[in-house]
Amino acid sequence: DNQTSEQYPDGIYHPHPDVQHIKKENIGLIEVMGLAILPPRLKGELQEVEKYLLGQENKMEEYHQVWADDIKQKYSDISQENVGTIIQQELGRVFARVLEDAGVYKHDETGRMAFKRFVEEVGIVD
Repeated sequence: DNQTSEQYPDGIYHPHPDVQHIKKENIGLIEVMGLAILPPRLKGELQEVEKYLLGQENKMEEYHQVWADDIKQKYSDISQENVGTIIQQELGRVFARVLEDAGVYKHDETGRMAFKRFVEEVGIVD
């Protein structure tokens, strides 16, 4: 059941628009267990993001611009030696968000209350 809303026309449990520059595809069981399966297109695209972060000539896709600018603001010491590690850390943050987007119980008060009702209904709570 791919429930949609006006805010999330691709699906409430689908990666939301702000992370689709990295992952637009639905996630699978392996990803739910924590292993990010990223689209092959990212290999070359992330090399261009690295060049952008280093101030080098690049052909970075426009849809990575906001993310890349956020990374530039967050890290003041980006160098050839650490840019790969920085990209990996930031990819991990995006992937964590993708997992949150896919979650049935969202990380907000409404989601916590719904999870509490579920746990009580199935008799897990004392």
